[in-house]
Amino acid sequence: MIKKGNKVKILAGKDKRKEGEVIEIDRANNRAKVKGINMVKKHVKTTKEKKGGIISKENFINLSNLTIMIETNKSKKKEVKK
Repeated sequence: MIKKGNKVKILAGKDKRKEGEVIEIDRANNRAKVKGINMVKKHVKTTKEKKGGIISKENFINLSNLTIMIETNKSKKKEVKK
């Protein structure tokens, strides 16, 4: 089971074969956010507190496109299928 903080590898999509850490999970929609993966541009309006502009942020990716990376004693990474 994929949890927040796990190291995962991307199996499909534009970021295929990249690795990252899970930062958020949405169990209801079967999706997760991975640090530095599936980046999208968001246009933000200027407010009194925040400066506006175009920011990049992570977007959700389906859990079926992720696999957990497990580190062994030999510091080698292994892929684990669900």
